[in-house]
Amino acid sequence: MSDYPRPPLGGLVAAAFTPMDAGGELDLGRVPAVCEFVLGQGADALFLCGTTGEGASLSVSERKAVAEAYLAAASGRAPCVVHVGHDSLAEARELARHAEGLGADAIAMVPPAYFPGGSVAAVADSLTDVAAAAPRTPLFYYHIPAITGVRLRAADLLAEMDGAAATFAGVKFSTLDLDDLSRCVRHGDGRYRLLYGSDETLLAGLAMGAHGAVGSTYNFLGPQFRAVLDAFARGDLAAARARQGEATDLIHAILRYGGHPALKAAMGILGVDCGPPRLPLRPLSEEAAAELARAIDGPS
Repeated sequence: MSDYPRPPLGGLVAAAFTPMDAGGELDLGRVPAVCEFVLGQGADALFLCGTTGEGASLSVSERKAVAEAYLAAASGRAPCVVHVGHDSLAEARELARHAEGLGADAIAMVPPAYFPGGSVAAVADSLTDVAAAAPRTPLFYYHIPAITGVRLRAADLLAEMDGAAATFAGVKFSTLDLDDLSRCVRHGDGRYRLLYGSDETLLAGLAMGAHGAVGSTYNFLGPQFRAVLDAFARGDLAAARARQGEATDLIHAILRYGGHPALKAAMGILGVDCGPPRLPLRPLSEEAAAELARAIDGPS
């Protein structure tokens, strides 16, 4: 077992939106206001350039600029995790080096998906390769098989990573395979951090032993989800279920209008406008945005 320090990431980690203008270009002047709002919602940390941040639609130089803007705005008040995953491991290594140079608290990566490798060993080799580019920064595996198509068992990957990279710290677990999550939590006497990635079922992840959660809606529903965490921590399962149910109902009301574009629109309604998504995602129509605003009916 490595004695490399594990980052104390936990609680609510807001998967930050990337602000854009009407033409789909970065609008990083909005980042300070976004950061202030999200931290004011009670987020414990920020996750940058992931799915919510449209990292796959950004160039490497844009991803660096987004990370720079958020780390400057956070100014050490909350840990920042920078997603560095890329189909090119050379680009992933460059992003990892850059994040370490900025002083990021951790990095995370999805595995290459166009050539997925097809085995636990290949994914572990990819993680180890990128970890070497940022030897002082904890690395998380971003497990989101519905998007990457890499459908390994995360617990099997943890076993493969034992001793492979001193900085390997855990998993951002974005799937509903709760039996796999349980195995991950128990692996290696709990030395890895498990961050659950489904806002709608946060309570289930906590019950299985997740140390915290990463999600889009923690940007603007922080108080609601903080109530879930607090009720669970004091053993009031009935209250935790009630608060989770309220939050889940609101998320489903938002998602009726689409996926990421609806979530980004909801951020503007409930918090700070981050602009539209970038193609190939399309923004909500004016009619749909107005209907969404009525469905949300203002901050709850």
